[in-house]
Amino acid sequence: MEYLHLPVLAPTQDILDAYKKRKGDWQIYEKSFLSLMSERRIEQTVSRDLLAGSCLLCSEDRPHHCHRRLVAEYLKEHWSDVDICHLRQLTQA
Repeated sequence: MEYLHLPVLAPTQDILDAYKKRKGDWQIYEKSFLSLMSERRIEQTVSRDLLAGSCLLCSEDRPHHCHRRLVAEYLKEHWSDVDICHLRQLTQA
């Protein structure tokens, strides 16, 4: 699988620092990042074809506190035909 870096699907450095470096609250991070994705209109600016069959990567080992989950769920909400499968779940099956 080819690697493609899409900064539009990542939080800003300010949002990330507030959560990671300053030990911020996950709910605030999540709200900020969801708002950012909405402002960026990623459901309209990112091509469905580009993400078809793709894998979203993140440095977190679990999906609960991870931006990849937020991106996937956001796109599923807007596109509805998105299937989400966490790789960790596949390796434990």
